[in-house]
Amino acid sequence: MPVERIETLRDPRLDVYRDVRQANLTRYSGRFITEGRLVTERLLTSDYEVESVLVDDRSAANLLPLIPAGTTVYQIPHELVDELVGFHFHRGVMACGRRRPFAPLESVAAAWPARATIVVACGVMDPENLGSIIRSSAAFGADALLLGPSCADPFSRRVLRVSMAAALRLTMIESSDLVADLQRLREQWQVRFAATVLSDSATPLEQATRGERFGLVFGSEGYGLPAEVAAACDDQVTLPMRLETDSLNVSVATGVFLYHFTHVAVTNNKTAADN
Repeated sequence: MPVERIETLRDPRLDVYRDVRQANLTRYSGRFITEGRLVTERLLTSDYEVESVLVDDRSAANLLPLIPAGTTVYQIPHELVDELVGFHFHRGVMACGRRRPFAPLESVAAAWPARATIVVACGVMDPENLGSIIRSSAAFGADALLLGPSCADPFSRRVLRVSMAAALRLTMIESSDLVADLQRLREQWQVRFAATVLSDSATPLEQATRGERFGLVFGSEGYGLPAEVAAACDDQVTLPMRLETDSLNVSVATGVFLYHFTHVAVTNNKTAADN
């Protein structure tokens, strides 16, 4: 394949890769950046359009044979990479993909099977937490991830790295009005939602059942779920803890709850319409 050699950081072809640590400059540009061999390989084998791949001299020999023919490849000296991206970079490869619009809620929900699991993230702002939530959602077979306002960008470099590119495979929906969308999913697609909360009055996880179409709602790292979002759910469930532990990291809790509701919980056939 043709490889375009670049010897100067002033080359405009490198603009999308500049200072990627400083800010998520790609969120509104129609692009996203992958970092590292495994994540980049998963982009290359996905159905997302790849705009370019950037390799350094140390990694080129091993990586170039893996890149599909026709892909634009830039190769730069290793000593220039740190200055280009804004941090000590030792992974040897990055790539730039093209974003696609999120599918509308209606088309995603219409394709769900009779038994479906939906994860809802409300105000999860930390990219590493969101990346872990995406990875757990994919691992435990969630049918979709619904992202409320103020969530981190699911296609940011850090989210993609932590999720190990699961964001490229998991169906995701963005919501500008989470309460309204939860209500629509309850009424039109019979999804029963459980709010994950810290409350003695909530159902302990080991006793919790689920509906055929079931959603788990997780709040932000510092403040949990807003009252109006919790009130829009059918049930409340909590994870009992010991040794005076007051909470778990939201991404850790997501994995625990998802394992229970995808492997352990008995289905309760009540629907949201029964309430």
